[in-house]
Amino acid sequence: MMVLDVEEFAAGGKALARVDNRVVFLPLVVPGDRVHAKVTKVRKKFVEAEPIEILVPAATRVEPKCRHFRWCGGCKWQHASYPAQLRFKQREVADALERIGDFQGLTVLDTIGSDDEYFYRNKMEFSFGAAWFSPEEYNRNDRGREVKEKEVLALGLHPPKTFFKIIDIGECWLQSETSNRIIDLVRRFAQERSLTWYSTRTHTGYLRNLVIREGRRTGDLMVNLVTSEDRPGLLSELSGVLTTAVPSITTVVNNITTRKSQVAIGDTERIYHGPGFITERIGTRVFRISANSFFQTNTAQAEKLYEVVRSAAEFRPEDVVFDLYCGTGSIALFVADGVRSVTGVETVESAVLDARNNAALNGVTNCRFEIGDLKEKLMKDRDWLASSERPTVVIVDPPRSGLHPDVAAAIPALGARRIVYVSCNPATQARDLKILCEGTGYSINTVQPVDMFPHTDHIECVVALSSV
Repeated sequence: MMVLDVEEFAAGGKALARVDNRVVFLPLVVPGDRVHAKVTKVRKKFVEAEPIEILVPAATRVEPKCRHFRWCGGCKWQHASYPAQLRFKQREVADALERIGDFQGLTVLDTIGSDDEYFYRNKMEFSFGAAWFSPEEYNRNDRGREVKEKEVLALGLHPPKTFFKIIDIGECWLQSETSNRIIDLVRRFAQERSLTWYSTRTHTGYLRNLVIREGRRTGDLMVNLVTSEDRPGLLSELSGVLTTAVPSITTVVNNITTRKSQVAIGDTERIYHGPGFITERIGTRVFRISANSFFQTNTAQAEKLYEVVRSAAEFRPEDVVFDLYCGTGSIALFVADGVRSVTGVETVESAVLDARNNAALNGVTNCRFEIGDLKEKLMKDRDWLASSERPTVVIVDPPRSGLHPDVAAAIPALGARRIVYVSCNPATQARDLKILCEGTGYSINTVQPVDMFPHTDHIECVVALSSV
């Protein structure tokens, strides 16, 4: 046991303290807390501990709204005030640029916060499984006997590091209150009919996932049940129950898969109500979103993010834009009105097809989208480069792993006057920016963090580079 003064937030939603010149990582605490803690692991360079008692709470500590907060792990910072979260995310970006990128003296702008701290997601994936109970619940005699005698079906989220049990969610503060009602309806329907859930241990069972998607700007609402079998009669019944109880549901679909992975995507799909897709609007653009389409999960913040991209690019009417890792084309279509042309490149064929369909849906004629690996496109496909007009602005929005080193080295050779790098991972972004700037004539102009996911440790950041 030890008494610790918590100093600052750390990666992974934890915070850190120091004792005897060693770093101690703790969950569920806030910088400024003084806590009584118990050591759980001793590593070579650091110690892990669990808080036992908050002796003196920090001024930025708040009461979490969600009753599942302590065990769920989905919102790791609900116990910290939102302004404190934004300040840490700004420091995280600044620290990565200095420590990993070797950039000194850069100004990192204040994090752009979300107007909605709760109920901000337009998509949530919930899992079916055997119910997990907290130590307090399990130790109650009545609940304890029930668990030991028979596993209970649950619908919700996995607790951290637990893959075979599910927290039975009674409420979730991430999506709308309507989604909480849908969760309850589906769970009750499954329990009343004694439906089985899919086990990743035995690879048997019927129910796998419940995915709810909402058009926050359009009012569209999709319920997608992911199962391991096709049972049309049962799904027709469920569709009727849902649409009667929640008339705002605009489409109900069933994705069916026999895959052993836990990805909530089907091999086949049946539509039981409505068109099988929803629409959402960002800026002036309307996007068609099917059950398995990628789309930014915070609509309002995505619009703010894209506005930052547009501002950082300093577009001119004659600009030729490359949008690399373009996904379904949302950024390309958002900026298309202010430039001459946009070429999007993406490796995922289905995403490129969605991008082309979205361009047609919005009547955008100055965007083209191509399937291809960027390493091949930028370094080996000389015919493509020769036939493509050289870009004056390059936008890159890679996955969390960042740019391949060869791609990072090839982008400056395109000769654009402006590069805008959008990232959801400060560490890989800082690493790549170092490659983009070293000996290339490019330098960083602006660094703007944008908070897409309040109460989590995730942060998006837009960095603008210009050629000297």
